[in-house]
Amino acid sequence: MTHDVSPHGPDGSADGWVALVGGGPGSSGLITARGLELLGRADVVVVDALAPRDLLEDLDPSTEVIDASKRRGRHVMSQEEIDALLVDLARHGKGVVRLKGGDPYVLGRGG
Repeated sequence: MTHDVSPHGPDGSADGWVALVGGGPGSSGLITARGLELLGRADVVVVDALAPRDLLEDLDPSTEVIDASKRRGRHVMSQEEIDALLVDLARHGKGVVRLKGGDPYVLGRGG
């Protein structure tokens, strides 16, 4: 799902956007076609601890990757910091993918 921070979206316009992408249920080969498309267009990927890391290998070398891993007892960033980062990057005209493991809407995680 893509949530625009402006009236325009990830349609090639200069405006920023944020997409929450699930990496699939284990194998990186199980990501959706739309998820792969968004990863290919992203300026920045903010990656979760459980996301399939091999998906990052095929990114354009200019794509910035930010680790926002959260493991029990060890958070690189709080959820509030991650949210603020996503919005700030999009407001600066960046296409941003928040790459999670599995399906980010299972059990309400996407909310």
